[in-house]
Amino acid sequence: MRHAREVTYTMLMRAYATASKTETLVSNRKTGLKAADIANRLRSEQEKRTDDKNEVPVSPLQNRVHELKQFSQQLQYIHPSVLTKALYRSMLYEDQNIIAINKPYGVPLHNVNGIRNSISECLPLLAKITDGMQAGSQLHFCHSLEKEHTGVLILAKTEEAAEHVQTLIKSHKVDKTFLAVTVGVPVPSEGVIDIPIIEKEVMGPQPHFKMGLSPLFKVNEEGDGVARVRAHRQAENAVTQYRVLDSTSGCSLVELRPITGVKNQLRVHMALALTCPILGDHKYAHWNKLAPQKLPEGILRRLDLVQSKTRYLPLHLHSRRIVLPQVKGHGEITVSCPLPKYFTNALKRLQIPLPGKQ
Repeated sequence: MRHAREVTYTMLMRAYATASKTETLVSNRKTGLKAADIANRLRSEQEKRTDDKNEVPVSPLQNRVHELKQFSQQLQYIHPSVLTKALYRSMLYEDQNIIAINKPYGVPLHNVNGIRNSISECLPLLAKITDGMQAGSQLHFCHSLEKEHTGVLILAKTEEAAEHVQTLIKSHKVDKTFLAVTVGVPVPSEGVIDIPIIEKEVMGPQPHFKMGLSPLFKVNEEGDGVARVRAHRQAENAVTQYRVLDSTSGCSLVELRPITGVKNQLRVHMALALTCPILGDHKYAHWNKLAPQKLPEGILRRLDLVQSKTRYLPLHLHSRRIVLPQVKGHGEITVSCPLPKYFTNALKRLQIPLPGKQ
């Protein structure tokens, strides 16, 4: 009795390739292609395969970055229920009013620009799972995190709880702590950045909009002091407290505590106010163009990267900890989140000590 042999992916691809080659030869005979034409076509296909092979990262870190990029793209093709279960398994905290999840890299909060999967798509099922599959369960965002951010994300089980947390945030009673790897060492090593932020249009070959600084002071004409200027009516107050935890190899591990919550605030303050952009910040590493972040040779060697592959570097900005003073009768709530693997790998390669558990 013959046993059925398992049909593998390789076997399917080999069969497909054989069928395609046969079909091509038949087609060539029908169209009367010359041998030279067929040879040129085969040569171009071989060159394309060679180019594709050259695009594959060669070092372990480049492979890891490449895998992360592919994973982020694959997240857009998985079923929302699969992503929801992954978010549930990554839950950091839960009580009768709120839950906290570990937001993964590359997943936005809302569906924008044709993106299929988002956190909002998962909320109905996630609410049911956390509420014992009860009908009518809901979850609400208490604050925002950008698509490229990772870490603590607070969700509320009722609109009342969400409004309460949002009020605490607006009144600056919620302590948020982020960790970032920066290209460069901030000077001074600790301080407060208090510079308003405004959205600006960047002109050039690729016109686009970015958040930029709108300072209230400028150097006077004599160059020996500063003069106050009128605040732009569309600028938003933005305040960030920062502290360098460690630095080496031209990079730093920086603790960031946003006092306000302006769009792209941490990225703008680090890149434009301190001239120390966050590693993997391809948007604000350059002001006047859209291009992958350019890294110094020393950092490239530490990360075992080549400049042409830096476009795959993810943003190294992580929501490490959130402290809520009180939520409907509860005392102080502290939620912490471990660093993602790509973040810790970068710290190890840069020889920056991993931060202690907080």
